[in-house]
Amino acid sequence: MAPKFREGDTVVAFSGKWVSWVHTVVAYSAFIGALVTGLSLHYRKIVENEYYGYPQEWFPSVSATIGDRYPERAVFQFFIAMTSGPRFVLVFLWYILTARPKSALPKIVAGVGLFRTLSCGGWTYVTSTDDHDWHDIFMISYLVATLPWTLGCLALSPNNPKAIKYRKVLAGSFFGTLVPLVYFFIQHKIHKVPGAYTIYAFFEWALILFDVGFDAVTALDFEAFELVVRDIKGTSRGNDKRIADIVLEKEKDKPVGTVFGAGLLWTEALDAAADVYNGYVFWSMLTSLGLTVWYFPLWHMGISGYEVMVMCTVSPFLLVNASMRSLIIRNVRLIHFLSLSGLLAFLVKTPEYRLFAVGFGVSMSCLAWSATWYAERSQPFRLESRVLAWSIGLIASSTAKFALWTNNPIWPIMHAENGGWNKMGLLLAGVAIFRSTRAVPYTRGSLEPAIRPQTSSTLASLGLAGLFFGMHSLLSDSSTMILWVWEGFPVRGPIAANGVLTIAAMGGGVLLGIFFQDAVLSWTSLLLAGVGAFILTNYHNWFGYMGALFLATYLTAVANPLIISAVRHGPVTFGLGFLIYNIMVLAHVWVVAYAFVPGGPLMREHTDWVMTTTVIFLAAGVYASPRAANSKKQRTKSAKNTLNRSVSYYTYMLFIIQLIAVAISYLRFPTNDYVPHHKDEKVITAGIWTIHFSLDNDMWSSERRMRDLIKELEIDVVGLLESDLQRIIMGNRDTTQYLAEDLGMYVDYGPGPNKHTWGSALLSRFPIVNSTHHLLPSPVGELAPAIHATLEAYGELIDVVVFHSGQEEDAEDRRLQSEYLAKLMGKSPRPLILLSYLVIKPGEGNYNTYVGEKSGMKDIDPSDWDRWCEYILYKGIRRSGYARVSRSTITDTELQVGKFVVGQPESSNEQISEDQVPPGLRFPPMFRGQGVRGHRYHVFDEPRYFV
Repeated sequence: MAPKFREGDTVVAFSGKWVSWVHTVVAYSAFIGALVTGLSLHYRKIVENEYYGYPQEWFPSVSATIGDRYPERAVFQFFIAMTSGPRFVLVFLWYILTARPKSALPKIVAGVGLFRTLSCGGWTYVTSTDDHDWHDIFMISYLVATLPWTLGCLALSPNNPKAIKYRKVLAGSFFGTLVPLVYFFIQHKIHKVPGAYTIYAFFEWALILFDVGFDAVTALDFEAFELVVRDIKGTSRGNDKRIADIVLEKEKDKPVGTVFGAGLLWTEALDAAADVYNGYVFWSMLTSLGLTVWYFPLWHMGISGYEVMVMCTVSPFLLVNASMRSLIIRNVRLIHFLSLSGLLAFLVKTPEYRLFAVGFGVSMSCLAWSATWYAERSQPFRLESRVLAWSIGLIASSTAKFALWTNNPIWPIMHAENGGWNKMGLLLAGVAIFRSTRAVPYTRGSLEPAIRPQTSSTLASLGLAGLFFGMHSLLSDSSTMILWVWEGFPVRGPIAANGVLTIAAMGGGVLLGIFFQDAVLSWTSLLLAGVGAFILTNYHNWFGYMGALFLATYLTAVANPLIISAVRHGPVTFGLGFLIYNIMVLAHVWVVAYAFVPGGPLMREHTDWVMTTTVIFLAAGVYASPRAANSKKQRTKSAKNTLNRSVSYYTYMLFIIQLIAVAISYLRFPTNDYVPHHKDEKVITAGIWTIHFSLDNDMWSSERRMRDLIKELEIDVVGLLESDLQRIIMGNRDTTQYLAEDLGMYVDYGPGPNKHTWGSALLSRFPIVNSTHHLLPSPVGELAPAIHATLEAYGELIDVVVFHSGQEEDAEDRRLQSEYLAKLMGKSPRPLILLSYLVIKPGEGNYNTYVGEKSGMKDIDPSDWDRWCEYILYKGIRRSGYARVSRSTITDTELQVGKFVVGQPESSNEQISEDQVPPGLRFPPMFRGQGVRGHRYHVFDEPRYFV
């Protein structure tokens, strides 16, 4: 007969700390067991990586240890399976320990802990060999979830000084280890430093120790539990204060404390999400306007008349009239819905009409947001919330572009075939507008009185103009300022995947604007922003990028006070602000397009003037920003609670966006393990293509079509001209990022947007050992960019030069450029390939400077008389084939391709038939005859081959 127990008796009882200890011991056993097994059985195999083996590398990484080899993987998976039970119980006990009524954070942390546990199982049992993509998804999910889990546990820690101390030490060690970890990974992956991966491995193992150790600290807290679960100290009943409670009590009268001490309501959270999405839509449409306008002067090769559409942003001038203002504010939901014509524009096939749809949408969007801000002038907490949503919308837009290689998925140049999500974006925009405009804006009242007398509305407008322009020109894409400081190979500064740092700086700026508004409006902060602008403009690599981060932080921080100041100064401020912003946009274009616009020479190459003006305008806005008198006292308790709650939602959303950006950065980090198409034959297939700023004949983004042709032609090295898209009028894009990552190529982006050229870029399947950027003499016309790169191809060093000469009208410029380039090529002691745009006729004029004794260069096909723009020249290497491939509707210029054999000397110009050519040296047959998708061998109707 079963024993009978009195009520309250326990059949089995043990301390909750043993759950933590079992979890810790078994988890460590999984990793240490796999390490010992691997070192014993496969030492030399697991220390070897794609570049080096033993003795340069002598300690294995975690991934190599627990990877696909038997029995290491089996040992690891066995112990991880044993860990799962204690792990789920640990997460459950932590929730029991920290849960309290009306507190959402413990539930969130428990959910993150559960998700983290499941994702660990994902990357453990789905190896990279089984399914590389899903393995990475699970691994990234686990790493991203570590941050909120760690911070959440710190915030919810019971008031146990010893446990708190250990958590802080282990958490600090974990995150501190990430810096050297990333550094040595870059040294290994990009710079290929021998032994760097071994050092990286030690830091990787340290992360494991700190990660498991952090959860082991729960043993100190779980001493309060006895299982079967009975709380013997009452800790789980909320009698003891948590660390979060102590911090909030200490900070209760400060912005941080009031924000995070507020409760959470799901309906309000959805409202905040809708506002942020509306901000994302605003920035998506505004950034698409210049892009669709640019299509027309691009094809007209000069001013087309459609440029007037940039002025559609001045629609807020309609708010100056009282009757019109009242009508617009009462119907602001309708204005928002009308603005969606900018998203519907992708359905319009005719470029002119699509531009008109975008222009109308942008006009309505600028009017709707200005009216919304002005309508909320008597409700400071609602006004601040709207401005926050608008600022975070910019960060969301930049993050979306970060994920899609600088294209925004809801732009009118996108559609389903080239990666657009237009229909989904439109649907979400409609729902967001409907939800965020439910409440009728207040139209009466004014903001609290200012300490100092009201300043001129013109100064406030200048501040708005500087803010709009700075955010649009520098922050609408995370890689814009990275390309400002890019200097080529070897890599000495940030790369595109480091755009997560720009996004983090923007997010940090928003938080500064929330919690430290007085400091943001100080002249010291403005001075720091000015220093950042100076460093960005005048320096390169990591130091220049530090200036960029300073400036990014300031711009998003100052948005809140400058827009609130504009509201105080009346509705005319917004119209005038957008008008001055338009003038700044034109000046920003004039510095590079000086050869094609009236008055252009005055602004030639003066990005420094534009940057200085931006900072001066920001200073005017700061000066015009009044400080509220006793605003905290004037706000009712209800209003303050509402503001605090709203700000907390936006802060959480900002945090989520940052986590997404971290995951994107991880996915986009280059693998640097690229191989050529025909390595057995030691062939370099090189091409030159003028890509017309990645807008095709019908105003669609053309990256994917370019990708397809480059891939099908099996090109190993390609020079791209007219490739600098990092300006407002071009959407702040960078085609090379998508091409390089999708095709598996190293990339030199070429001279940055602050070098005032139309761009030249180099993509290569061979490692780029060194590259130098040149701006060739251009006393009259547009600057001529060139990249001189040295590639490591099949164990030999080969030079490649990508060059775009000046225009036909500037004969003296072109003569000087030919002499400069001939001298540069003549000095190279290595085999060299020139991929160029020369603007000459074969055998005439400057052609004889490029081809001749001074340069040592030879024409890839001297008998091809039908050329004007693109040329391929070479020296010191055997040319085996040459083809000209039609452009279809991608651009206005063909793609020229040459095949070269490394390690063989130059040969004669005698041509041979294709059947005499080894298969590995032949061009693909798919482009013969009518070809595919409008691409075919033209001019000769077939490739040419040489002895």
